[in-house]
Amino acid sequence: MTTLYIRLPARVDGESGLSRFALVADSGAVDRQGEGLLRGLGDLVAASRRVVLLLAATDVTMLQVKAPPLSAARLKAALPSLVEEQVLGDPADCVLTVAPAQSDEGLRSVAVVQRAWLEPLVRAVLALGARQVAALPAQLCLPLLPGNVSACVSQSEIVVRDGLYFGLGLAIASTPEMALQTARELAGDAPLTLYVPGEELAQYQALAGDAGPGLTLEADAWQHWIAGSKTTTLDLVPGLGAAGASATDWQRWRWPIRLALLALVVNLAGLNYQWLQLKREADALRQANLQIYKAAFPKDTVIQDPVLQMRANIARAKAAGGQVGTDEFSYLAAAFGEAARALPRPVAVASLDYRERALSVKVKPESADPGVVGTLRSALAGRGLGLTEAAPATWQVRNTGAKP
Repeated sequence: MTTLYIRLPARVDGESGLSRFALVADSGAVDRQGEGLLRGLGDLVAASRRVVLLLAATDVTMLQVKAPPLSAARLKAALPSLVEEQVLGDPADCVLTVAPAQSDEGLRSVAVVQRAWLEPLVRAVLALGARQVAALPAQLCLPLLPGNVSACVSQSEIVVRDGLYFGLGLAIASTPEMALQTARELAGDAPLTLYVPGEELAQYQALAGDAGPGLTLEADAWQHWIAGSKTTTLDLVPGLGAAGASATDWQRWRWPIRLALLALVVNLAGLNYQWLQLKREADALRQANLQIYKAAFPKDTVIQDPVLQMRANIARAKAAGGQVGTDEFSYLAAAFGEAARALPRPVAVASLDYRERALSVKVKPESADPGVVGTLRSALAGRGLGLTEAAPATWQVRNTGAKP
């Protein structure tokens, strides 16, 4: 994936002004560079992961305001009032973006740009297929060394950066002598690094002696702007709100969504097929149980649950024949009595309750010695019964289904 950097011409140049661009790989290498009209860069914009617009320094004003210690949301709401005296016109017509605090004095840098110009510009880039757009003031994208001033001379302007969030742009069409003198005066006594067009570097070097000490001349190149842009976080696009948000590119998700829907349909079809199979098996098993019950008990006319009714009939038949079920009251009570009699100290039974095929035995707490439950549980396990302590001094005896 790549990042597309675009240096926009100043507004005074009109729509015919050419934009310089550089397509930069993640490694930082410049894959392609050139210049052209913004509307002709559609293929590069759509193929890039991110588009960084370097706004002409003459189109972005950097102000210094004294701001009280406020939260980010409250400071954003207070910005129009803070810059009102320094802005010509209505601050509501501008995009205001505040820089991070740089000192304890409360001074904050604020970038100001006309909303009516920036918003259509960002929308145009989004319409070309941009996924993510950032707009940075060009004066904050020059490389900067502590204590130094950086400047760049182009055909129609001079860009100066004299701090992390300080800089300006001066519209000027002049000779190298005048440009060199103007940059030197804007820098004051600080060391100055001046970036000039590569084809004019020799001419500027011939004039550098008259500009005084502390001057370094370098040929203007994209590497300088790319490195400088990474030193600032003052992005103006968030100041546009929803107007600067990129629309979701559903075209890119068309095939993944189709595959996901296809997988969902296949899974639903498989689940329905399996459910139908299980339903047929359940119906066949229910019909077989019904036939078996009718063959065993032909006199019964009302059959709601063949399995339960057959168990009840078998239990009644066993009881009539003198057999006692292992989950009946008499069996559970007798088994508990035999196990309790084998204890070293008999327990005092307070009450017996039979409910839902389980025997609930409540004993007097003073007769339930420690270890009694474990002894009773072992004795009842040999009879296919289990004992649980449902509550203090309350035991529940139930058939576990294991063979005695």
